[in-house]
Amino acid sequence: MKTSRRNALKKMTAGTAAVALSGGLTHRITAAENALENGLKGKVNHSVCKWCYKDISLEDLCKESEKIGLQSIELLGVNDWPTLQKYGLTCAMGNGASLGITKGWNDPALHDELVDRYTEIIPLAAKAGIKNVITFSGNRDGMDDETGMINCAKGIRRIMSLAEQHKVTIVMELLNSKINHKDYMCDHTKWGAALCEMVGSERMKLLYDIYHMQIMEGDVIRTIKEHHQYIAHYHTGGVPGRNEIDDTQELYYPAIMKAIVETGFDGFVAQEFIPAREDKLASLKQGVDICNI
Repeated sequence: MKTSRRNALKKMTAGTAAVALSGGLTHRITAAENALENGLKGKVNHSVCKWCYKDISLEDLCKESEKIGLQSIELLGVNDWPTLQKYGLTCAMGNGASLGITKGWNDPALHDELVDRYTEIIPLAAKAGIKNVITFSGNRDGMDDETGMINCAKGIRRIMSLAEQHKVTIVMELLNSKINHKDYMCDHTKWGAALCEMVGSERMKLLYDIYHMQIMEGDVIRTIKEHHQYIAHYHTGGVPGRNEIDDTQELYYPAIMKAIVETGFDGFVAQEFIPAREDKLASLKQGVDICNI
């Protein structure tokens, strides 16, 4: 990472603490009050992925999220974290260090660059109170799964001592390679869990995307119960289509949320569906209500 980018990142996070002290506390209290007014039961920590609401500014999504009772807007990088803190929100899954979905840790030629990028962002995330940072395996490109797992583990181990020191979890997302991300390697829960075991750190976990894993392997509730110790975060999405998570699709999310809570999970569940209805924020509130078990 170039020096100019490093300095810019440091300046952004230096201002984050001041913002949090000035306005963040008031907004956190308001968010808590709104959560109670909306009848949120507190068993699930609710988040939303900003990319699903491209037509809504981050400021406006923060305001609406606060009204709904959400605690987080995620998959955002360092430049956006101060805005979240201004509204008393966190970023449950930080972004900005990866090279994208297709280029990841399974390619040893990318390890040095990835190590540099994560070495930069991990301390900044910790300073901003961001507990999770996303990462990706990369595409297979003809590589077998065992070789890819070994390569991923070798690269990720290089950043784990720093992650452990700053108490930041590196979270690899499980994605389907059938429809949305052709050739992506980390496309089954068992592969991801085995990678976590190979890395050998409590700061290496998985992002279990319910939409993606329903497409790839189904058996969602049993899989969650069997592998919950490797899961740091969850994403929602309707199947088929990745739209609203109501009765227009095949999964019954109240049962899935109940299973997640029963594992003792205390992390975040993020709405990552693309609203098909005109009133996108109403769909977001509906998704949160469905997951409010």
